[in-house]
This record gives sequence, C-alpha cells and structure tokens, in this order.
Amino acid sequence: MDIVAVLVTAFWAMLPAYVPNNAAVLTGGGPPIDGGRTWGGRRLLGDGKTWRGTVGGIAAGAVLALLLNAVRPTLDELIAVELPAAFPLAAVVALPTGALLGDILASFLKRRTGRERGAAFPGVDQLDFVVVSLALTAVAAPGWFGATFTLPVLATVLVITPLLHVSTNVIAYKLSLKSEPW
Repeated sequence: MDIVAVLVTAFWAMLPAYVPNNAAVLTGGGPPIDGGRTWGGRRLLGDGKTWRGTVGGIAAGAVLALLLNAVRPTLDELIAVELPAAFPLAAVVALPTGALLGDILASFLKRRTGRERGAAFPGVDQLDFVVVSLALTAVAAPGWFGATFTLPVLATVLVITPLLHVSTNVIAYKLSLKSEPW
C-alpha cells in the first residue's frame, strides 16, 4: 500500500470518529451526563458532557459513515486510490460512539487529576477519542477493522489525528464555538 493509499484509508476510515466531538459542540447543551454528581469533591464529568451533545455527536458520525458508504461506489470510479470496504453497521455505530466515550473518559480523568473544564491535558486531549473509538470498533467489527486498520494505517491515524485535532479546535475557537483552543 503506497503512502497516498495509507493516508486516504486512514482519513476515510476515521471520519466517522473525527466528526462526533465537533458535532457534540454544535448540538450540546441541556442536562449534563453526570447530573451534577461529584466524587471526592469534584464533578464526575462536568457541564460540558451533555446527553444532547453525546446523542447529536454519535448521530452525526453514524450519518456520515452511511453517507460515505453511499458515495463510495461513485468515488471508486473517480479516484485512483482504492477506498476501504464499506463501513459495516457495527462500525457505523462503534466509531462515533467510541469517539465520544473516549472524550467522556478523558473528562473523567481530567476531573480526577484536578483539571477544570477546558484545561489542557496534552496527549489525552488529542488521542482519547481515537484510542477508544478504535478499541470499540475492533471489538464490534473485527473483520472490517483488521482489513482496514493495517499497521501503516494505524500509525498514520496516530500521527495525523493530533494535527487534525489541534487544527479543528483552533478553528472552532476562532469561530467562538469553543472557549479554549485545545
């Protein structure tokens, strides 16, 4: 697999996991997932993790995966790089769900380490959603996962994700959609 094919596969396969956190920002608000509960004097997750944002983010990622499946046959004829196999239903659900579960887990870890909402947590902020998304997808759709996420593709995902994450967060910050640029 050449470098262009690896890049295309990595980006294409991860799009349904990349979109949910941004969509959650746009659809969020309402009651927090933790209901205001605390543990050890600190909130479990905080006000930034809401049911509406979580459902909206998962729905956005799943709809995107289904749209990618729909346009894949046409794109296969137009571009020189072979796209990965269509997302099976298990991956349609697992990729965005894992992304938001990873973000929720990172929020929990932030609270346990004394970080306030919006505080930077280098490394965790950039890869939390990817690690959980990949793990959940590997369990939910192992055949598709193994065929799609080869070692070069996984390595590429781990390199390009922090770059994409930082870039999209800076854009969201400049558009006043986020209160911090990370």
